[in-house]
Amino acid sequence: MVSGKERLFDIDNPKLPDWVKDEAMESGGYPYDDKLDRKEYEETLERLQIELVKVQSWLGETGKRVIAVFEGRDAAGKGGSIHATREYMNPRSARVVALPKPTEKERGQWYYQRYVDHFPTSGEIVLFDRSWYNRAGVEPVMGFCTPEEHEHFLEETPNFERMPVNAGIHFFKFWLNIGREMQLKRFHDRRHDPLKIWKLSPMDIASLNKWDDYTAKRDQMLQATHTPQAPWTVVRANDKRRARINIIRRMLMELPYDGKDEKAIGEIDGNILGEGYSAILNWGVD
Repeated sequence: MVSGKERLFDIDNPKLPDWVKDEAMESGGYPYDDKLDRKEYEETLERLQIELVKVQSWLGETGKRVIAVFEGRDAAGKGGSIHATREYMNPRSARVVALPKPTEKERGQWYYQRYVDHFPTSGEIVLFDRSWYNRAGVEPVMGFCTPEEHEHFLEETPNFERMPVNAGIHFFKFWLNIGREMQLKRFHDRRHDPLKIWKLSPMDIASLNKWDDYTAKRDQMLQATHTPQAPWTVVRANDKRRARINIIRRMLMELPYDGKDEKAIGEIDGNILGEGYSAILNWGVD
């Protein structure tokens, strides 16, 4: 069932169904009919990336630290948003953390421990491509943790996140939200593009019939872990270009770096970014 209709979708069929193609952009109540114009996107992104270079200089001079967590459904565009953010920053002090499944030793540790090992030192920005929030979505949906472990995670995570914030780390959490038809389109693109097929995992295939389960866990997560110290920024990400630009804008607006050019940063698009579970309710997305 997709958007209340019974649909047939064969990911191995090289022809993308018309109903996916026609409804992908507007799926999930997306407010725009088309992608942001490429020229406008590239010019805007360049201005924002110049500001990010200033941020990195400021971090190096002051020793400040930044964590940005990128979460969302499979194929929501987390990796591309991270790449756009980090593209012109020095990789020595702008690190991406994308951890594989835990080892036997890590499974015996305090749950958050392997993530804490990757937290930034003085002058660093660390971008998490998925994070400890695996326990809020993938793990309970796919049966990799117990209901008790999931409940404990939702209770303890606000306390856990309060510690790095109180230590002076600038902390961002982004949830990238896409419509179901858009997710199917992106999965299909990966399946039939030899340069992208490595992105399509068995876990992605297994998630195809678990949309509602992931939605329920997303809503639980946003309600339990959206706090004044560590709020969730919800991003409508059917158009990757608008998503990337507004994610970077949010970070730049909140960081007190030297030489900030407010005009270059521009304004947040309120149709694309929202705060916590209230954004889901206001937009009526699934």
